[in-house]
Amino acid sequence: MARDVSDLTPITSRDQLVAWFEAGTKPADRFRIGTEHEKIPFYVRDHAPVPYAGDSGIGALLEGMKDVLGWEPIMEADKIIGLYDEASGAAISLEPGGQFELSGAPLDSTHATQAEIERHFAALAKVAGPLGIGFLALGMSPAWRRDQIPRMPKRRYEIMFKYMPKVGALGLDMMLRTATVQTNLDYASEADMVKKLRVSLALQPLFTAFFANSPFADGKLNGFLSMRSEIWRHTDPDRTGMLPFAFEPGMGFERYVDYALDVPMYFVKRGEHYHDVAGASFRDLLAGKLPDLPGEQARLSDWANHLTTIFPEVRLKRFLEMRGCDAGPLPFLYALPPLCAGLFYDKASLDAAWDLVRPWSEEERARLRAEAPRIGLGAKIRGRSLREIGEDVLRLARQGLAGRNKRDSAGRDETHFLDPLDAVVSARTQGEDLIERFKTRWAGSVEPAYRECAYEA
Repeated sequence: MARDVSDLTPITSRDQLVAWFEAGTKPADRFRIGTEHEKIPFYVRDHAPVPYAGDSGIGALLEGMKDVLGWEPIMEADKIIGLYDEASGAAISLEPGGQFELSGAPLDSTHATQAEIERHFAALAKVAGPLGIGFLALGMSPAWRRDQIPRMPKRRYEIMFKYMPKVGALGLDMMLRTATVQTNLDYASEADMVKKLRVSLALQPLFTAFFANSPFADGKLNGFLSMRSEIWRHTDPDRTGMLPFAFEPGMGFERYVDYALDVPMYFVKRGEHYHDVAGASFRDLLAGKLPDLPGEQARLSDWANHLTTIFPEVRLKRFLEMRGCDAGPLPFLYALPPLCAGLFYDKASLDAAWDLVRPWSEEERARLRAEAPRIGLGAKIRGRSLREIGEDVLRLARQGLAGRNKRDSAGRDETHFLDPLDAVVSARTQGEDLIERFKTRWAGSVEPAYRECAYEA
């Protein structure tokens, strides 16, 4: 989330909250793809984490990117905490441990996504290189302990830092040590949203396995292919998970509103001040009965900001966010948008994907979610491995992309962006490859990751 929403319209009824989601619907010819990715900064000279302050800190990096890009700074008090491009809607923001995030603009194709990411890294090289900063293409920092990682100066994160240990064992690890790539997709109607939400939730364990890329922690193997995904299983259960209710009869915008209303709040923002109300009820804010802010009336900005503090495997806002994947090398950043577009923006592919996952029970989906971080494509459901299911899903995605027929200047459609996932299905995941390197030529050290698993400047 690059910046907090500032719509001061009072909320006078639950129907307004439902209408907020309905306003996100758009015709299929206006569907776009938004891609977000986080990357973990480190100092090239000694592989240390990068603090916010200092001449070569994250603040200086943001100032430099502001000068190169010409984007508007996002400020909190006297500190720059992000950048925003008014023309495109793209933004750069900071995660709690300094993870540097590009929230991409809504774009027409993966070709445009590739160009956007290439421009981002070209600008980043001009600024980060002279500062001696590199970026890891991993889903989790491989060596630093949680207490070694500098915290970014954002008030909403301060509130979360205090609250997280009360509700889950690994919430602080999620905040400080993980990095993801996600894709945001549009929906045409409530029914279209429901089908896409159900299919994408059921398939997130497969996506986790496809992109598994975080087998290290604290300088050693952590026992998982995607520790980032496992960490989310031990973060605040009130706001994470597979949303079993989404598969129940009657699912729609109203049901998601009721779910979101029952997720405890973190904060209420008034002006530039964040009021710490962690654990409080949004329903109490709606009724003007929030104990810490008696009589304060809820505003649409409160609702929009509250939704950014809910972290299920797929999140509904005015679009759907696919949240199950580790960050990784550039080919994998490019692979997620076409995987999703091919599956979800083609009716035949979406229908076939729904037929594939519809028989799965809540218990089976939950078990698959628990197994995928550890054994990746070896996880099974109804006697079939995720590797086998992955072959089916990639075939459907390719069919959908061929139907979209979005071509680049060389005449290629988007299907070639799926090649890295074909390689994963036919051979092994990134996580398995990294484990093999660690056990052989890395000689039990994660230090080579800072060279071999870093984005090229």
